[in-house]
Amino acid sequence: MNDLETFFHQNSGRLIDKWMHYFEIYDRHFSRFRGQPIHVVEFGVSQGGSLEMWKRYFGPQVRLTGVDINPNCKQFEGPGVEIHIGDQEDRDFLRTLATRLPDIDILIDDGGHTMGQQIHTFEELYPRVSPNGVYLVEDLHTSYWRDWGGGFRHPGSFIEYSKQLVDQLNAWHSQDGRRLKVDEFSRSSHSMHYYDSVLVIEKRPMSAPRRERTGQQLFPDYTPQYPGLLQRLKSRFGMG
Repeated sequence: MNDLETFFHQNSGRLIDKWMHYFEIYDRHFSRFRGQPIHVVEFGVSQGGSLEMWKRYFGPQVRLTGVDINPNCKQFEGPGVEIHIGDQEDRDFLRTLATRLPDIDILIDDGGHTMGQQIHTFEELYPRVSPNGVYLVEDLHTSYWRDWGGGFRHPGSFIEYSKQLVDQLNAWHSQDGRRLKVDEFSRSSHSMHYYDSVLVIEKRPMSAPRRERTGQQLFPDYTPQYPGLLQRLKSRFGMG
């Protein structure tokens, strides 16, 4: 049991509502930030319990920004905690918010969970996440719920939207430059981690991948089913 889960089970303060398997995911991707002067943004303040949890977990140097559509959440402001009220599906609100916030080290989208909210928030705020930051979207099961704008293989769901990001992560290898090109996501995103109902994207400045060889070659490479493949790879990645 990690520290987040321990806090959750011992919590007698403000309400926290979480799926239990999330705590392992949080700790896996957030632990490297503990004890550092970081900025964490959480969409979905609700009853304020998770803000208390993050403050305890990350330590006294953390700066927390909560975002919620409910004006009652403003009462949870305090030292190191700022609350903004607005609709996360409203691009104008998100753009204004982006101009007011310092760079974001961790963004947690636990807001309204509709497709428009998740997609708009990602498009407007992902560029504001720091070069080595983390973007986490939770409760992705709503991508399979019609009442939230989702549905299995529904083209407008966040899950289907995010599958296109997988292509961009691998765009360095595309042979179709018209339909799949290296873009800012390719250059700034290191990895995507899918879990039950959660997507975590870890940022890192990226450049074209490089392949190298060491050791002695004992016999010629044998790839008869892909004639010329090896030579094309060598040429593409500057190998002799």
